[in-house]
Amino acid sequence: MARRRLLLLLKPFDVLPTHQFDNISNFRNPKLLQVLKYLDSRCLVHKEAINFCQNILRKKLVDWEAVYRFNLCRPIRDVDLVVTIGGDGTLLQASHFMDDSIPVLGVNSDPTQAKEVEEYNEEFDATRSTGYLCAATVKNFEQIIDDILENRARPSEVSRMSITLNSKHMPTYALNDVLIAHPCPATVSRFSFRTKKEDQSCSSLVHCRSSGLRVSTAAGSTAAMLSTGGFAMPVLSKDLQYIVREPIAPGLYNSLMHGTVKPEELMEIAWYCKEGLIYIDGSHLVHSVQHGDIIELSSKAPKLKVFLPSHLIS
Repeated sequence: MARRRLLLLLKPFDVLPTHQFDNISNFRNPKLLQVLKYLDSRCLVHKEAINFCQNILRKKLVDWEAVYRFNLCRPIRDVDLVVTIGGDGTLLQASHFMDDSIPVLGVNSDPTQAKEVEEYNEEFDATRSTGYLCAATVKNFEQIIDDILENRARPSEVSRMSITLNSKHMPTYALNDVLIAHPCPATVSRFSFRTKKEDQSCSSLVHCRSSGLRVSTAAGSTAAMLSTGGFAMPVLSKDLQYIVREPIAPGLYNSLMHGTVKPEELMEIAWYCKEGLIYIDGSHLVHSVQHGDIIELSSKAPKLKVFLPSHLIS
């Protein structure tokens, strides 16, 4: 069997350990120390997960290289599998550098612990990493890797979103969602939108004054889209879902403030503010727009091959 080549993309250690606060009197408060110990625990669990996965791979017939996600700056090439160790954010970061030829496996390095959430419920939010798209944790990582290496597992093809600005395709595809809004959240965004198919309008032109427009893929429909009034979509759906955030006096257009864009359609947005921003997958990537710009969004983008958790595809 030929040796497989893997890239490990790692979430950085971005939490300070509690011992660095031991000599600061402001952190003598028991509740604050409790929070700091919780954060230190998260850092330690993540570090142990990275070490665990690397030790497993050392026993396999694979060659691998580990890279922290902030050091990733060029397209991922010449590997057979990408393994992200962190959470959904790390997998999202990887997706921006991947085409549809290489599969990715997400490892949730720091899953939420129900008992911990219950224990600290009245003190602070003790949820850890959601890892919605991550099929593995340290508990099942070796089994899943073995299944992949021995061709017993197949990745799913998850839809991404294509973004065009003034007829020019952006080089990055959105795996979760796109938010188009004014740079200042307190400023009203002015824009119009409609859905089109083969240069023919499929819906009325809708004029909006609101706090922005969010459009999500199926994979992103359980994130910000769901929290702002949208609905969860089957993860393998090819539809896009949109919602106008906080519309001002929508009137006759009220029923058009939320809907879907079919795979054969695209959404065309005309921007009518002096300035604006396109946020791709949260704050991962940001592009500027200005008055008169035309943005087109569709699901006609290369799919991302992902080894998904079994409950999402069963």
